[in-house]
Amino acid sequence: MTDKYVYEFSEGDASMKNLLGGKGANLAEMTGLGMPVPQGFTITTEACTQYYADGEQINDAIKAEILTYVGKLEEMTGKKFGDLDNPLLVSVRSGARASMPGMMDTILNLGMNDEVAARFAEKTNNPRFAYDSYRRFIQMYSDVVMEVGKSYFEKLIDEMKESRGVKLDTELTADDLKELAEKFKAQYAEKVGSDFPSDPVEQLFGAIKAVFRSWDNPRAVYYRRMNDIPGSWGTAVNVQSMVFGNTGDTSGTGVAFSRNPATGESGLFGEFLMNAQGEDVVAGIRTPETIDQLKDENPAVYAQFADIVSRLENHYADMQDMEFTIEDGKLFMLQTRNGKRTAAAAFKIACDLVDEGKITPEKAVAMIDPKQIDALLHPQFDTAELKAATPIGKGLPASPGAACGKVSFTAEDAAARGRNGEPVILVRLETTPEDIEGMHHSQGILTARGGMTSHAAVVARGMGTCCVSGLGDIAFAADGKSFTLAGQTFSESDWISLDGSTGNVYGQQIATVPAEIGGYFGRIMEWADQYRTMKVRTNADTPADARQAREFGAEGIGLCRTEHMFFEPDRIAAIREMIVSKTVEQREVALAKLLPMQRGDFEGIYEAMEGYPVTVRLLDPPLHEFLPTDSDDIVALAADMNISVDELKNVIASLHEFNPMMGHRGCRLDVTYPEIGAMQTRAIIEAAINVQKAHPEWTIVPEIMIPLVGEVKELAFVKNIVTSTADAIIADSGIALEYKVGTMIEIPRAAITADEIAKEAEFFSFGTNDLTQMTFGFSRDDAGKFLDAYYDKKIYENDPFARLDTEGVGKLVKTAVELGTQTRPDIKLGICGEHGGDPSSIEFCQKVGLNYVSCSPFRVPIARLAAAQSALNNK
Repeated sequence: MTDKYVYEFSEGDASMKNLLGGKGANLAEMTGLGMPVPQGFTITTEACTQYYADGEQINDAIKAEILTYVGKLEEMTGKKFGDLDNPLLVSVRSGARASMPGMMDTILNLGMNDEVAARFAEKTNNPRFAYDSYRRFIQMYSDVVMEVGKSYFEKLIDEMKESRGVKLDTELTADDLKELAEKFKAQYAEKVGSDFPSDPVEQLFGAIKAVFRSWDNPRAVYYRRMNDIPGSWGTAVNVQSMVFGNTGDTSGTGVAFSRNPATGESGLFGEFLMNAQGEDVVAGIRTPETIDQLKDENPAVYAQFADIVSRLENHYADMQDMEFTIEDGKLFMLQTRNGKRTAAAAFKIACDLVDEGKITPEKAVAMIDPKQIDALLHPQFDTAELKAATPIGKGLPASPGAACGKVSFTAEDAAARGRNGEPVILVRLETTPEDIEGMHHSQGILTARGGMTSHAAVVARGMGTCCVSGLGDIAFAADGKSFTLAGQTFSESDWISLDGSTGNVYGQQIATVPAEIGGYFGRIMEWADQYRTMKVRTNADTPADARQAREFGAEGIGLCRTEHMFFEPDRIAAIREMIVSKTVEQREVALAKLLPMQRGDFEGIYEAMEGYPVTVRLLDPPLHEFLPTDSDDIVALAADMNISVDELKNVIASLHEFNPMMGHRGCRLDVTYPEIGAMQTRAIIEAAINVQKAHPEWTIVPEIMIPLVGEVKELAFVKNIVTSTADAIIADSGIALEYKVGTMIEIPRAAITADEIAKEAEFFSFGTNDLTQMTFGFSRDDAGKFLDAYYDKKIYENDPFARLDTEGVGKLVKTAVELGTQTRPDIKLGICGEHGGDPSSIEFCQKVGLNYVSCSPFRVPIARLAAAQSALNNK
């Protein structure tokens, strides 16, 4: 950490993103490139972390440095804070090192008060512009700094427009806006209990503190958790001299992309509004014009802007997202950053940039967020059903994909219902940053206002969520609990469907079909496979899952859970018969019924995997999970088993465990009932022999995994059951079949005695779901009840079941890898918990030297890309 907390734009560059934040670093870079950037300075991310270290106060040294740079800005612009003849007005914007669109807060026109506004009106000879700027400032400052909800002010604006008989803000006169400013100040005084501050310095420090505070507001915390952004980074603050897009018809503001962020098509894409300020475009309050119409509005500015866009994309070698303002016909650049894009656009843009010679294939692989692949792999509408359906409205295709769900009108309701597994479509007049959690849990988003660069559009594209925006025909009921469109009324829980690729909205359920993956995806994945060093397997329990995973590029099965097969209706009776058996002989009779079923399952899986390795885990869950709890089911089962109800209840009671997670399960079942392990081994080996005989061109090498081992002697005991059974079957078969026996490392004791465990195990597969539970001492199923409190109090930043805890659980994994390879240098090492599909966890797996990761079928492409990026990062 340095003693310097403030930098002029001319003092920085793009390499200083960690210190200046993304926005500040790019403003500095554009300044260095000689582009028309309004002058200003950046207060660093370190000042933000110091603010929190000082108990949410800006210390005197940092205050003094900020005021020094205010003085420098006054010198550069020839304007002064509070000066009536030439007042300095500034914008205050946040800018973290990672792009967080819509997450942080902005204040424009800071430095205005009654006297400045009056003088401004006189000096510019444009009182409407002066009072429009003033009322905007009061509204933003009240909302962002003092947390007086913007709805109070919107209501006052709507009342004013209604009383004047106009529809648009731009139709209000200077006197109307002056009156509004007075009403806004009265609203502020009523809500806050003091007058609106008139001192620009007091306003500035209030705004800076608000930006620092906004780093920890609930929506920012939620966005960080969703995108793996550490809370320790902090946000920078950019203070920039104002340029005005609302001085009249020769001024305006806009947002543009150097390529289409929805499709990836090359060419300028964006929107602008004349006589507006920046927030108007992204907030969606007025529906803007497309950027190509600027050519007609002001050809010279359009040509200058198009040239800057081209220069920026060539300079950054990536699609750029830019904000600009035109003040009295003069262009100013307010921001550039690598633009958020849909998954389909990301793959096309990366391939196109390679084809245009701007980047290498390695850069193309590195620039795509693996999590985005999710959006490519999920279903689209069934073509026949879509053709038969009639749209009831058409908005803007803001984020592609298909979404079908039940209507929800608030973010809170959408989040609650979405968490419970209900498919919901969030329907809003417009979205705001506060809606982030509801948007995250929705299948799709529909807004009545806003364009292709509105908050809803930008955030939905980043999430890979379908979105239709700007459907102005929607009429909301006064109570906000229904809407009318095309003569139909829709209430909560009514079904609608959205087509984010066309903007069409349907008042019905429409079936979906699996997505078709295009050629750009194939090219990127082909490059990724060239660079990655770790294999990617899948967790699959059925031939259908195995085939799906193979289509997505899986190179084997890292976890096949045999217990899932036992819950089928035609099998549950046999497993229950085995559980209630009183003798070994009775258990063997029941297991003999299961043997052909298990063997058939494994044959199907081996066939689907076409000779790739398959790791089968022996039975893991406690036996009570297979028995009924409902009294009617108990009576029926007792009759089927030919035992009394009381006898069955006694069996169920005897199997009850106070802590099943740490109870009679895993390898402990085979220690107690060796015949279970023997039957499963027989099914695995016989299936492998049958498939090997049918396909001599494949080399089938079964991997039999013994779960929940904590002591090498229990592993040796169960391994002996496996090898004695397998060797006898292979000897009788007349073919040479190799197989491996290994274990899941999911108990901390196994990790720290891995050198002993490796004497018996030919492979380790890290079961990080259970290893996380055992290490933290809480269950995945129960943790949701209290983890939110841990996030709120900053004890945890991430769910340890979603993102591997590298400091604790990771240390156990690293220890086991080191100890295991000391004993057995050729030991095969993999991970099969849900972390196997998480990009940040995959990075860790690469660093500690695992041979493969295994994840659910739909996460296989994510893992392939993340593994390639990890290999490139660790060259």
